[in-house]
Amino acid sequence: MQNNIPDNLENELKQLIALTIGISPEELEITTNFWSDLGVDSIKAIAITVAIERRYKVTVRDEQIPQITTVGQVIEIVKDALKKKSDGK
Repeated sequence: MQNNIPDNLENELKQLIALTIGISPEELEITTNFWSDLGVDSIKAIAITVAIERRYKVTVRDEQIPQITTVGQVIEIVKDALKKKSDGK
């Protein structure tokens, strides 16, 4: 674990996202698009965000939510948030 970033962060996030929207984690790839590939709507996007914020004790700004389109972007945002948190910012 580096900078409070779990070694298995990608798998944890895939599991969390899958559980939140009711699919199998195996259906998620880094490039999976929430809107076009999974049909995620704004309500599900907020549910994913809340689940991530609760699990990792980080904050995702509301204006970021519509701009997050892929699983890979979620991973990067959470990594950045965890790094900032460990740096005390």
